[in-house]
Amino acid sequence: MGAEAEHPQQQQQVPPSSLRPGREAAAAAAPAVLGLQLSALIDHVARVDWSLLDRVPGDRGGSQQVSIEELNHILTEVNAHILHSRNDLTPITTIAGGSVANTIRGLSAGFGISTGIIGACGDDNQGVLFVNNMSFSGVDLTRLRAKKGHTAQCACLVDASGNRTMRPCLSSAVKIQANEFRKEDFKGSKWLVVRYAQQNMEQIIEAIRIAKQEGLSVSLDLASFEMVRDSRLKLINLLETGNIDLCFANEDEAREVIGGGPTSDPEEALAFLGKYCKWAVVTLASKGCMAKHGKQVVQVPAIGDSSAVDTTGAGDLFASGFLYGLVKGLPLEDCCKVGACSGGSVTRALGGEVRPENWQWMYKQMHARGLLLPELKN
Repeated sequence: MGAEAEHPQQQQQVPPSSLRPGREAAAAAAPAVLGLQLSALIDHVARVDWSLLDRVPGDRGGSQQVSIEELNHILTEVNAHILHSRNDLTPITTIAGGSVANTIRGLSAGFGISTGIIGACGDDNQGVLFVNNMSFSGVDLTRLRAKKGHTAQCACLVDASGNRTMRPCLSSAVKIQANEFRKEDFKGSKWLVVRYAQQNMEQIIEAIRIAKQEGLSVSLDLASFEMVRDSRLKLINLLETGNIDLCFANEDEAREVIGGGPTSDPEEALAFLGKYCKWAVVTLASKGCMAKHGKQVVQVPAIGDSSAVDTTGAGDLFASGFLYGLVKGLPLEDCCKVGACSGGSVTRALGGEVRPENWQWMYKQMHARGLLLPELKN
């Protein structure tokens, strides 16, 4: 359960060139949950002091794309601004990342739900690392296309309070295109997990179109408050199609959805999303979450330590737990509680992957609350 990138000796070395393209995916049993991550991504996660964050362009706490030159400069600067902690195995954790990858890896490694990923990875060292880490966690990669070129990377800068600032470099990365999707990629699965990205709307819309034809439900994560702010109308148009069954937003994203300021009410955003989606969820960091399904609205407190080591992946792992609940047919409140447990588990260490000891912490939290425990193979 859960692989750590800093222990490569535990991982089978599988080069990206060995991945089988799309059609052969149908030969195996279809995963219950598919993740759409157009470009495989490697996260470089580090705890850094305030001075570096003050010099990084863009809003602190958000996600803003950078060039490869800017990324390399940030990673060079990181070494001079590391915040060391006795809890960190290494000052910098390099690991397969991306919101969708975090969610489906969590579903597979921590909840025993079969998952797969649709996307592309490069033939570089980062591509090999992505494949090794995701396959070690039990994610089916037969829908991941291997392409010649670079794999996407992201600098994840974590401050002393555990809050993260993301600077992804995606511009030169290989990517799956809309005309490469096949219905065999989606056939037999139950859910498609998608992250909103206005620059990838052609692929997102096409993937959702095929998924709905094949009877899948679609889960959408709103990505970042900058993304929602900059392309709100495209997002509203997507919601208005009625093809989004489940939408996740954090508090900042929720404010941007309704065009509100810092004092806007997250309940208003929840009601707005609930008009278009069967399930709507707004996560509230240390205040927990609220969710809506039809006329039912629930609010659940956060579960975890008062001081997080790193909030990277907290929303992604919350989605893992919530989707586990939906796959298992749990009530709305229980889905939220499981999400709170899994979201809390990932904040206990650096990076967006849950370590084995923190999965055990999560199972104890679930057991204490009478929640349905996963049936794991080992």
